Formats: sequence, structure tokens, C-alpha cells
Amino acid sequence: MTSETKHNEATASQRPEEKVQAAATNTDAAKPEQSAEKPAEEKAQESAAQEQSTTKTEEGTAPTGEEDKTAKELEAAQAQIAQLKDQLLRQMAEFDNFRKRTLKEKSELILNGGQKVLESMLPVLDDLERAEDNIEKSNEVETLKEGVRLILNKLTKTLSAHGLKKMETEGAAFDTDFHEAIALVPAQDESQKNHIIDCVQPGYMLNEKVLRHAKVVVGQ
Repeated sequence: MTSETKHNEATASQRPEEKVQAAATNTDAAKPEQSAEKPAEEKAQESAAQEQSTTKTEEGTAPTGEEDKTAKELEAAQAQIAQLKDQLLRQMAEFDNFRKRTLKEKSELILNGGQKVLESMLPVLDDLERAEDNIEKSNEVETLKEGVRLILNKLTKTLSAHGLKKMETEGAAFDTDFHEAIALVPAQDESQKNHIIDCVQPGYMLNEKVLRHAKVVVGQ
């Protein structure tokens, strides 16, 4: 084997190693470029993250003001509700007291409504008792009659003071609002038709309201 052949074999055996070294060299040369590119990407990512953080902060700050406003409005509404509730409870209590007081007064009025009338009737009762005593002691009929007339007039005036009024029925036209016909008789005159001929029981008005209808005889 010649020296040239050996040289060629050595060269051939070294070429793969050189190729590996060249590839390693190229890889090492590319690494700085990649390392130089990474900080730029990181900066872009950091900028994007900061922008997102700023946006979130701004978005989180805006609702905080609205929440404060809503909280104040809610607090004011709750205070107003409490005030209205208190007023309602007070009014209900006042109305309940008024209702109880009214029922009590009404009951007392029903039980003691005739108190004034009875008090005014006591003098008439005294006169009747005295008249009874005189009837036992006296035989003077005219005097007793006069005493009875006086007592009757006193009673009539007393009742009139309380709004009682006797109906005038003599010769009046028959009216079912005030009169009650208990009998019908032939009229002797044309003017007596549908008019009261006789009054069997007088009627009375109390403050312009019929207290008792007059029982009358009507001509036909």
C-alpha cells in the first residue's frame, strides 16, 4: 500500500468527525441567536401580561364605585322601610285603641242612653205619687182632675223637650207613611173620602222620624 492510499484512507476516516464538529459548531452558533430572540419574546409576553393586569384592574375598579352606590341606595331603602313599618305599627295601634274606645262608648250609650230622659221624668213621677196620695185623702173630684191635667201637661212638655211630638190627625188626609188604617167607613161627605174620620191611637214623631204610626179610621 502506498503512502497516498494511506493518506486518502485517513482523510476519509476523518471526514465524519469533521462533519460532526461542523454540525456542533453550527449548533453553537445558532444558540446565541435563539438566546437573543428569547428576551424579546419574554418582553412581549410581559407587556401583554401588564396590559391584561391593567385592564383587569380598571375593570375591577369601575364596579367598585357602582357597588358603593348600590350599597348606599340599599341602606337608604332599608331605613325607609323600617320607618314606614314603624309608622304602620303605630297607626294600627292607634286605630285599635280608637275601635275599642268607640265600642265601649257605644255600649255605654246603649245601656245608659235613656239616662237624661229618665232623669227628666223623675219630677213627673213625683207628681204622680203625690196625686195618688191626694186621691186617698180627698174627695174633691174637680181638684183631682185639675191635678191630673197639670201632670199630663208637664209630662208632655218634658217629652217634647227630648224631641217627641204628637201627630195631628183630625181631618188630615190619610198617609201610609204616618197612619195605619184599622177601619174604613162610608164617608158622609165628599170631603171625608180618603181622610181620617177618627183616631183610635195617636201617633208620635221623634225628631221628625215616625216613632209610632197613628191608628185611624178612614172614610171611603
